[in-house]
Amino acid sequence: MSDHESTYVPKTAVERWMDTRLPIIRFGMDYANLPTPKNLNYWWTFGGILALCLMTQIITGIVLAMHYTPHVDLAFASVERIMRDVNGGWLIRYVHANGASMFFVAVYLHMLRGLYYGSYKAPREMIWIVGCVIFFLMIATAFLGYVLPWGQMSFWGAEVITNLIGAIPVVGEPILVWLRGGPAIDNATLNRFFSLHYLLPFVIAGCVVLHLWALHAAGQNNPVGILIPKDRQKKDMLPFHPYFTVKDGFAIILFLILFAVFVFYNPNALGHADNYIPANPLQTPAHIVPEWYMLPFYAILRAIPDKFGGVVAMFAAIGVLFVLPWLDTSKVRSMRYRPTMKTFFIIFLFVCFGLGWCGAQLPDAPVVPGMPSFNLIDGQLNSYLWLTRLFTAYYFVFFLVLMPLIGLREKPLPIPATISEPVLPSTAAEKA
Repeated sequence: MSDHESTYVPKTAVERWMDTRLPIIRFGMDYANLPTPKNLNYWWTFGGILALCLMTQIITGIVLAMHYTPHVDLAFASVERIMRDVNGGWLIRYVHANGASMFFVAVYLHMLRGLYYGSYKAPREMIWIVGCVIFFLMIATAFLGYVLPWGQMSFWGAEVITNLIGAIPVVGEPILVWLRGGPAIDNATLNRFFSLHYLLPFVIAGCVVLHLWALHAAGQNNPVGILIPKDRQKKDMLPFHPYFTVKDGFAIILFLILFAVFVFYNPNALGHADNYIPANPLQTPAHIVPEWYMLPFYAILRAIPDKFGGVVAMFAAIGVLFVLPWLDTSKVRSMRYRPTMKTFFIIFLFVCFGLGWCGAQLPDAPVVPGMPSFNLIDGQLNSYLWLTRLFTAYYFVFFLVLMPLIGLREKPLPIPATISEPVLPSTAAEKA
């Protein structure tokens, strides 16, 4: 846990005046000097990358909003005008569109790192929970933004997702009409979505402040997954700046290179061609798919034949993350010392990629073309529908069954007493 005491001393009259009224300078200096475990690897760089992504999305979003027209007859044309007539508009739009994808790449890696190293376990439950809130808000913001270009995939994606709300018993229909602003998706819907899409990034920024506050209170986790006592902090910890800001800066440069490759060389690689066709309520696309970062949850939604059941499963896939700190019964945080759980975690990674792949395919399409199959309940066994169901089952089994049971039964590897000492004593030959 973090027992860090403030070392900031105001040097000027202005700083002293600010420090007694709004100690924001103290907060920044304390965060820069925050004692940080010295063994953090490059998996601990995605926090800085995510902060950069959020700032990029907010700045480019504000500029795009200056030129966007939230009207069903003008939205598509206004996006094309941004691309053609606004100075640097093509660059701003491509940075914003691909920035959303890069944002999700970073947040998924950030969450997987937290899963692997047990960053959700006590005393860091609130860091994890606030992070899950941010993730949920990101999904909502991305969906709302996907609708704004008012292309074919935008319109029909909104049609499919909003219809899911109508599946909720009793209150579903009234909420659906309220959300759409009428009985069908129209101008009122687009205005609502534009307003919420503009608002939510600032809500996310507020949650990020809470996330950092919780991190400051509980302290950083580390690859070993052990708590560092106060009497070991001078030996096992370093100030966040300059040691880790330099490391984060190097990772950010590499990340920006990847980002630039998409923006300048293949800006539409992560989008969908149908969204360059103006929205047509009378013509349904052959295959309605969301953006790639929503595909795993879209696959889970389609895996359940009942509409309401699919909605419950999709939200449960996100909701289970909120209770993860209480599902894992192991006393060891890092999977580095949990070989059994590590094996199931690797399978979980493949399952997540598999769900994303299945979400992009037609449910009835064969997984192996030409392979003999037979009908099972409501679809061919050799279909993406049944493969998705298999992956969905493992997704929930991993969290609800394996984590509680394996934590009680497994025998972890020896754990070092501190991050500065080896697990096993050195041999005489090594000493020599």
